Amino acid sequence: MFASIFQVIIVKPIFNLLVAIYAVLPGHNFGLALILFTIVIRLLMWPLVKKQLHQAKAMRQLQPEIKKIKAASKGNRQEESRMLMELYKERDISPFGSIGTLVIQFIVLIGLYSGLRDVVSHPSVIISGSYSWLTSISWMKQLAGNIHLFDATLLHSVDLTKSALKPGGGIYWPAMVIVVASAITQYYSSKQIMPTSKDSRSLKTILKDAGKGSKADQSEVSAAVGKTTRYFIPVMIFFFTVGLPSALSLYWFVGGLIAFLQQGYILRKGEEEFEVIADAPAKSKSARPVVKSEVISKKPSDQTDGVKITKKGSK
Repeated sequence: MFASIFQVIIVKPIFNLLVAIYAVLPGHNFGLALILFTIVIRLLMWPLVKKQLHQAKAMRQLQPEIKKIKAASKGNRQEESRMLMELYKERDISPFGSIGTLVIQFIVLIGLYSGLRDVVSHPSVIISGSYSWLTSISWMKQLAGNIHLFDATLLHSVDLTKSALKPGGGIYWPAMVIVVASAITQYYSSKQIMPTSKDSRSLKTILKDAGKGSKADQSEVSAAVGKTTRYFIPVMIFFFTVGLPSALSLYWFVGGLIAFLQQGYILRKGEEEFEVIADAPAKSKSARPVVKSEVISKKPSDQTDGVKITKKGSK
């Protein structure tokens, strides 16, 4: 039941979008169609990617304040966690804001893999698996008459139906280059948006200290998991795609490259836009403009070891 629903809702639309691009593309090269398909997917994901980059940039900008909170809490993990959660809430930040984008990418990858697996085994699925309006396109009619016209290469040089590791042994090097390139681009695109802190503990250290009774706050665990994920995902991509048709590696490589370029541009040039977005929640909480001179509460409970908690919008 679930497999059937996934096929109808995810696999078929993804596959047909790829076929539609392939059918109308001059020259009808499957590799170029896959590259354009990846670009279209990245554009459709733009609102989610934009939100992810906002979260990533905000987390990077918060590192100095996080260090101050860690110093002020003096090892009190509960108090540190409470102060960090207040900081995140004030800035409208989610430490796990990038998970949604990764989930969608894996859904698309699984859907694409399911469709490509059928194409590799039976190229005629290009016709039988397409929507009726697609099969009425001129090129699709020609393809239905002679399936051997189907060109499953990248610019007639890389056979995208072959995997980097040949079934009988040996390496298909054009595919291996794409596999390695996809893993490398994924590593750098992940590293690009991860907040960095020289004094942060590794996940291994956190787990080891936890066994001795030491507690870790949510932000530290999140940072450690993110750092581990930076290495884990590229390795997983390599081993996952090295034995699959290189079309999947091409999709992941192009997607990673586009993500890297997008992120680099936005993180460098989009500071004003992100500052406006980051300030919006704070401004919306008050019906009138926030007074520049903030009043600092004199109550001892409103101060923690020198870290001042301010109340905005009060006279």
